[in-house]
Amino acid sequence: MTRQEGFAKMRVCRPDAIPEAAGRLAEFVAQGRHGQMGWMAERTHWRGDPATLWPEARSVIMLAEPYTPVADPLAALDRRDRATISVYAQNRDYHDIVKKRLKRLGRWLLEQAPGEQIKVFVDTAPVMEKPLGQAAGLGWQGKHTNLLARDLGNWFFLGSIFTTLDLPPDAPEVDHCGNCTACLDICPTDAFPAPFQLDATRCISYLTIEHRGPVDIDLREKMGNRIYGCDDCLAVCPWNKFAVEATEMRYAARPDLQSPKLADLAALDDAGFRALFAGSPIKRIGRGRFVRNVCYAIGNSGEAGLIPAAQALVGDEDPVVADAARWAVERLR
Repeated sequence: MTRQEGFAKMRVCRPDAIPEAAGRLAEFVAQGRHGQMGWMAERTHWRGDPATLWPEARSVIMLAEPYTPVADPLAALDRRDRATISVYAQNRDYHDIVKKRLKRLGRWLLEQAPGEQIKVFVDTAPVMEKPLGQAAGLGWQGKHTNLLARDLGNWFFLGSIFTTLDLPPDAPEVDHCGNCTACLDICPTDAFPAPFQLDATRCISYLTIEHRGPVDIDLREKMGNRIYGCDDCLAVCPWNKFAVEATEMRYAARPDLQSPKLADLAALDDAGFRALFAGSPIKRIGRGRFVRNVCYAIGNSGEAGLIPAAQALVGDEDPVVADAARWAVERLR
């Protein structure tokens, strides 16, 4: 049933299988590495201990759904007059797709065990899915802190089903990174203070998606042409030679979101932005934050021909966009 729903792998753990998570989360927040993601600090009691999220749960079913790209994501970084969008965001929002699959799988599970209960989660609730994935044996958290597996690589989404069913747990996975530091070495902004640690405030995924307001000057030029997310640390993982092909066509990149022209994106008004990204995870950051990122990419392009695109935004009603546009014009001049 799991493969019928598009999941490539399933493993089980107990809700209390990650006792170390609370301490790690507390340290992460205490060091301010969560940046503006206040929701990480607000619900640490649930996030740090899944058993408190739903005390009646006896088992956590962890599932992986591949979204492996066909093309090399790093190749787009060389097209300086165009934008690079993270692989997972080049088509439909995975939250909706994975959650529907989890619900269908959950209903099937309840048909086999009448009287039991389930709750499904996909990256939007206070659930630490990556540590749970390692505890269940789905994979392990690599030095880039993302989950990877010897039989999947690291191009996969995570989903979880909490249930009152008492299922036999699987053995946890152990680290198989060895001496490899490819993911740490390629990071443009040095967002990894140490292996297995992430400072989100320096991560391009955080800066382009979660960070509100202007980005620090010293980080802007390191963002290159990445306008939504960053795949560098994922793309260089050697375990991707075992990556599983994505079976969901709605994860395949839309042609208009594969290296779109920066000039076209800079010209988007709010209505145009909403129309272009309807059904996309990009829509949630809003036109202002998105065009801010586009302006940074224009400033990093080295293309004088893009000056008019940035100049047109110098008087934008959003002061953050206007600031980014002025920075871009000054860089290109």
